Amino acid sequence: MSTVTSTIDIDAPITTVYNQWTQFETFPQFMSGVDQVRQLSDTLTHWEVSIAGVDREFDAEIVEQHPDERIAWNSVGGENHAGVVTFHRIDDDRTRVSLQLEWEPQGVVENVGALLQADDIQVDRDLHRFKELMEENGFETGAWRGDIDRAPDATGR
Repeated sequence: MSTVTSTIDIDAPITTVYNQWTQFETFPQFMSGVDQVRQLSDTLTHWEVSIAGVDREFDAEIVEQHPDERIAWNSVGGENHAGVVTFHRIDDDRTRVSLQLEWEPQGVVENVGALLQADDIQVDRDLHRFKELMEENGFETGAWRGDIDRAPDATGR
């Protein structure tokens, strides 16, 4: 399993940043390698990606979502992919976005890329493009403010 973490500060209010992040179908605007994301339901998205010459499709389920705080997801079948993005209010006009992504590299190219931390570099670049998008636009293109509670784990929490 490969883990990627990245954090960036964005000069925009937390609600604006969070609202834009919930617009999953706009991810190809700032995420390289993401060809298309389709929102199938409030909790299910379908992804088409092309990374290092490898085309993949997978579904991801949102397993926890709290407005202006966090969104967590897991892949459904096939790909082994999970992550969480958190939003932190720095002040009225600045937000810190932290992303943690876990994925299972497959094949020689992906394993070498993970060893060389190419995935870390890519996630950093994508977050910088998201920052540029937010700061240039100054507004969100939509919002989903629903709340999804995490399912209890084996301890009942």
